[in-house]
Amino acid sequence: MQYQESNSFRGNHRTTKVKQRSSCSDSLERVVKLASVSAVVIFSSSSCCMCHAMKRLFCELGVNPTVYELDHDPNGKSMEKALSKLLGNSPAIPVVFIGGELIGSMDRVMASHISGSLVPLLKEVGALWL
Repeated sequence: MQYQESNSFRGNHRTTKVKQRSSCSDSLERVVKLASVSAVVIFSSSSCCMCHAMKRLFCELGVNPTVYELDHDPNGKSMEKALSKLLGNSPAIPVVFIGGELIGSMDRVMASHISGSLVPLLKEVGALWL
């Protein structure tokens, strides 16, 4: 395929877009892989008060979640974008996966906790024994 001189910018722009899509796809793949490593996985930021509250909730329930601090990960920003897309473009952190399944952000987890469905789910995946 030949590009004329006037199309060379457009060709480079396409390459950049393909790389961006590939990067997002790679980040999403990485998120899914990391989310399946443990019974409870939290994607967090170390300076986020809502993330701190989420981690505290699980610890107080007796769960030892695997926590990925995205602000300490070199690919954290792209992973955060991938999480945002998974959540329908809502704020991406904190995000909780239980048993490898996306539960959601703070509002969904708290709603599950208040309704009484969180603890049985944690028991089902082996994160709680009592």
